[in-house]
Amino acid sequence: MKTLSSLILLSILILNCSAQNFPLKKYTTKYLGDDEITIDGNPNEIAWAKASWLNDFIQFEPYEGIAPSQKTEFAILYDQNYIYVAFIAYDSSPDSIVQRMTRRDAMDGDFVAIQFDSYHDKRTAFSFLVSAAGIKSEFIVSNDGEREDKTWDPIWWVKTSNDEKGWYAEMKIPLTQLRFEESDDYTWGLQVGRYVFRKDELSLWQQVSKKQSGWVSLYGELTGLKNIKPQKVLAIMPYIVARTDRFEKDASNPFTATGKDSKLNVGLDGKIGLTNNLTMDFTVNPDFGQIEADPSEVNLTTFETFFEEKRPFFIEGKNILNFPLMFGDGDLADENLFYSRRIGRRPHHTPDIDDSHYMEIPEFTSIAGAAKITGKTKNGLSVGFLESVTTEEFANISNGIAYEEKVEPLTNYMVGRMQKDFDEGNTVIGGMFTAVNRKINDDHLDFLHTAAYTGGFDVVHKWKNKIWEVSLSSYFSHVQGSEEAITETQKSWTHNFQRPDANHVSLDTTRTSLTGQGGKCVLGKFGGKFKFMLATAWKSPELELNDIGFMRQADNIMEVVWIGYRIYEPFSIFRNYSINFNQWLNWNFDGEQTGPGGNINMHMQFKNYWYLSMGGNINGESLETTELRGGPALLTPGYKNIWAYIGTNEQKKLSFDSHFNILRGNEKNNWKHENYSVGFKYLPTKNLKITISPEYSINKKELQYIDQFEHNSTTDYIFGTIDQKTLSMSIRLNYNITPDLSIQYWGQPFIASGKYNSLKKITNSRANDYTDRFHTFTNEEIQFNSSNDLYSIFKSGAEELYTIENPNFNVKEFLSNMVVRWEYLPGSTLFLVWSQNRNQDDSSGNFNLKNNLDELFDTKPYNVFLLKLSYRFGR
Repeated sequence: MKTLSSLILLSILILNCSAQNFPLKKYTTKYLGDDEITIDGNPNEIAWAKASWLNDFIQFEPYEGIAPSQKTEFAILYDQNYIYVAFIAYDSSPDSIVQRMTRRDAMDGDFVAIQFDSYHDKRTAFSFLVSAAGIKSEFIVSNDGEREDKTWDPIWWVKTSNDEKGWYAEMKIPLTQLRFEESDDYTWGLQVGRYVFRKDELSLWQQVSKKQSGWVSLYGELTGLKNIKPQKVLAIMPYIVARTDRFEKDASNPFTATGKDSKLNVGLDGKIGLTNNLTMDFTVNPDFGQIEADPSEVNLTTFETFFEEKRPFFIEGKNILNFPLMFGDGDLADENLFYSRRIGRRPHHTPDIDDSHYMEIPEFTSIAGAAKITGKTKNGLSVGFLESVTTEEFANISNGIAYEEKVEPLTNYMVGRMQKDFDEGNTVIGGMFTAVNRKINDDHLDFLHTAAYTGGFDVVHKWKNKIWEVSLSSYFSHVQGSEEAITETQKSWTHNFQRPDANHVSLDTTRTSLTGQGGKCVLGKFGGKFKFMLATAWKSPELELNDIGFMRQADNIMEVVWIGYRIYEPFSIFRNYSINFNQWLNWNFDGEQTGPGGNINMHMQFKNYWYLSMGGNINGESLETTELRGGPALLTPGYKNIWAYIGTNEQKKLSFDSHFNILRGNEKNNWKHENYSVGFKYLPTKNLKITISPEYSINKKELQYIDQFEHNSTTDYIFGTIDQKTLSMSIRLNYNITPDLSIQYWGQPFIASGKYNSLKKITNSRANDYTDRFHTFTNEEIQFNSSNDLYSIFKSGAEELYTIENPNFNVKEFLSNMVVRWEYLPGSTLFLVWSQNRNQDDSSGNFNLKNNLDELFDTKPYNVFLLKLSYRFGR
């Protein structure tokens, strides 16, 4: 493997890695003066006639460097408070202009865009887009195009119109929404673009190439801005929420006896410009009732599921608080020093109550308030700071007498991030620090950390026109708590210090703190047709980030080699094509190899606008240190899998995509996993989009963990062969009445079943022969009692050693959410929300679609009706 890596690196180093640089374009804007502009989508005012109109666009997609199929003109004006932009998008077939009505930021159809690098740091840009239907979209580009923050929602105005010549757009962008340092004569970075949907064609004003690395650093320039000053934003948005819950009555349960619950809540959001470049966003008693629920799942692994952030306060500006632990995409990209879903999470503690008791427990921890400061100075210093406090939470319990039990302590969260640019963004040095502090004064909450601190340092350097890149990051963690808390951390599945076959770690029940470290190194070539990356990452056994970060497992060293080749321009039947090779290897800190693997994948778009992706993985035998949940490591056979994705032309009213993934275990391992999904998208009118996405998976695995029992100073780790089936379907309807008024519906029925057989215990988890690693119980050793739903395990057919609850499961759930959203004034919104949840489960393990759906929809729903009204004061 080392020889292969050396040969790859040698071949890369002798390649020509130069990149083409195109002439820098400049646009000189003019002052509006006493003229007036009405934002109506018709740039016919006298002021526009005096403006400088440019039309020298060049194609970026699909053919680089040739003339666009359609002519485009733009002009820019300004005054003391606003930037004005006008577009004339000529079209030789005006009836073919695609005008699809969508929600804000869900761009579809023809559009035009303008991007301002107002910092002129060649790394950051503010982007404003509008579709031919008048739908707004905006985002912030950071790290020279590596990240896009589409959660940014500035206040600005835009209108569009069309006639027999094409379509038109007028924008009015307040200077309060842009960030720049005061100057006598400004120079900003500028890029302008137009997308023709029916041709999948993107043309740009400043020519760039897909072979180049970077994005903002390749912009042209905007000059002529004079006598303007940075303006601080100041906006206050109070809100009121009226909510009523309706559910099945249960007269015996004091918490559900009435079948209803109503609440009235108020809160406040705000945005304050602290300086020309620093903005503080804050929220007091936030409410996120309009947010979709997380999709249903059944997780039988030892790894926590990562859920996307959907709450507006936490997703806006999230890029600046980003400190990734790993590299690439997929599951690796989820791991981070900061995972905002920790704030306001479900309470950690669930009281243990008798069957005669009733309990009501909060679904989420309440956020008393949060504040976030973000910005960037003219010297290239980016700053991000987040402070949030969550309240104590209590479970209400009744056994005839009502009482409370605390389930979550008062907690303070702090996150700070800084980055400094050097050499026009070719070198970036940064750091991050986080702190979690809990006020614990209840013995039953002593399993929680009283304090958790993490920090990190990272540096990125690029050269050869940013084609080549080397990056290094290092981070640490330190957690404090009672002996119980630190013992629980050591024994968690993330660490498994109690593992009896581990030579490099051991469980210490007297410790009151843990300190760990990790990091990564990356060398890569990311420009041109030929790309590559060599990388390694490590996490020490004591590293603990999950109080405010996201980490699946500590005690890991990973090595990765990635090679990619891109063909950007159409050839033969293809519009574009790419192929990737990956190889990886994992170890733990004891030097044991825990898992090798590799894959090849390719992606292509055809000239008929269809898509095809396919690939395959080969994973070698791995040493799983968490499968026995604190027991010795389990040697598991490798596997092979193939997958493919195909998608049809999305320009059509009806389109579909399909995906499959088929996995088979090696050796005698009877592991079979299959996943199939299909997506249908139908647009009967320009206002309505219907998406239906069913998904079905089969998982048959011979070694699935069930439980563990101790007897006679030994531990039996019980596994079974599982036959698992899962069916779900996501249904979305988006109806946009106007650009500011929409109705959105999402629903998901979910059915999952798991039936176990051939129960067994692990006998020699590292045996060379797979079948020697476990013993399957005979009929004399195991009996099932259907009356109490228990398995009894016997010794030599006589002495009962222990009992096991029937592990079979059948989970049925239906989640739905309908939201009417009306932005009746810029920044002021009205939400009408209806959410419904149905769930039912049993231990049958039987998958029967009709019966399961009948049982699901025979259950009484839990309905939530919510009205939320906010009003924006300020600018």
